[in-house]
Amino acid sequence: MPQSMHRNNINRRDFVRTASAGLALAPFLGAGALAQIVAPRRSRVALVRTSDRKRGVAQALRLLDIRPVDGKRVVLKPNFNSADDTPASTHNDTLTQLVTELRERGARSITLGESSGPPQTRGVMERKGIFDLASAQRFDIVDFEQTADRDWVSYPAGNTHWPSGFALPRLAVDAEYLVSTCCLKTHGAGGVFTMSLKLSVGLTPKTIRRTMHSSPDMRRMIAELSTGYKPDLIVLDGVVAFTDGGPARGELKTANVMIAGDDRVAVDAVGLAMLKSLGANQAIMSRKIFEQEQIARAVELRIGAAGPEAIEIVTADAESRALADGLRTILAAG
Repeated sequence: MPQSMHRNNINRRDFVRTASAGLALAPFLGAGALAQIVAPRRSRVALVRTSDRKRGVAQALRLLDIRPVDGKRVVLKPNFNSADDTPASTHNDTLTQLVTELRERGARSITLGESSGPPQTRGVMERKGIFDLASAQRFDIVDFEQTADRDWVSYPAGNTHWPSGFALPRLAVDAEYLVSTCCLKTHGAGGVFTMSLKLSVGLTPKTIRRTMHSSPDMRRMIAELSTGYKPDLIVLDGVVAFTDGGPARGELKTANVMIAGDDRVAVDAVGLAMLKSLGANQAIMSRKIFEQEQIARAVELRIGAAGPEAIEIVTADAESRALADGLRTILAAG
C-alpha cells in the first residue's frame, strides 16, 4: 500500500483568517463582540418530517446553506454494505433525487464510489440495479475493490488505534465535492450505530477491516477514519430505521425523517436522538449521545460539533418543528 503524507483536514486558512481579523479588531471591540467573531459556528442540521424520500432530499437541501456545487466533479458515497432493503442500504429513490439535485446545482460530473462488505461490491450493485440507474441518471461508478495501489492514500498509525495505519481512496480524499448518504440504524456487530461516521468503513480496503472488527477499539477506529476526508454534504435517510440489530437486518421501525448537514458528528448526534425517540436497544438508550465512543472520539479529533449546544436544527414546517423540539430535548439530556 502506498505511503503518503498524512492529510490534516482542519481548514487552517479559514482559522487563521478569522482569528487574525478578531485580533486586529480587538482594540476597538468589547470582549463579547470579539468572542462572537472568533467563536466557531454552530453546525446546521436540516430535518424534514416525511415518508417521501425524494421530497425529503429536495427540502433538506433547500434548508441548508451548502457549499456551491457549480462546475465541480462530485463524488457520491452511498451505503451499499449489502443489497438488503433500506435501512440496510441506500434507497434508490434517495440516490436518484440526490443526483438530480446535484445536477440542478451545476455538478460537472458525478461519480459513485463504494466498497461493499462482506459481499462483493459488483454483486451488491447489480442486485440493487445501480448500473441501470447510473446509465439512466448519467453518473459513473467506481468499485473501490478494484482500485489500484497507486490510487490509495495511506495514513500512518500516529496517535490512532489503527496499529498499521489505514488507507482511503484518492478519489474521495481529493474530491472537489464529496457527498455521503447513510441510513438510520443500529449496528449489532460492535459499532453500536452506523450512520455518517461509520460510512467511512466502506472507503477502506477490505483487508484492513478485519483489524477493526476484531479490535476492542472498533468504535474509536471508526471515528479516526474521518480524519482523512471531509464530506461537503451528508444526507441521512431515516424514513425507516433499525432500532436493534443491523447493519443488514434488524428491528424495523418507521421514523419518517430525512436529516442532512455537513458535520458528521452533528448529523449522527441528531440521528441518535431519533433512535432514542423511537426506543432503541440498550446500547443506544443507556448511554448519553456524546458519550458514545464514535462520537466522543470524533469530538476529541475535532471532526465536528463538540456538544448539543453546537448543533442548530432547522426545519420548514410545523410537523418537522415539533419533531425537532423533541430531539433537541433528547440531545440536551443526552
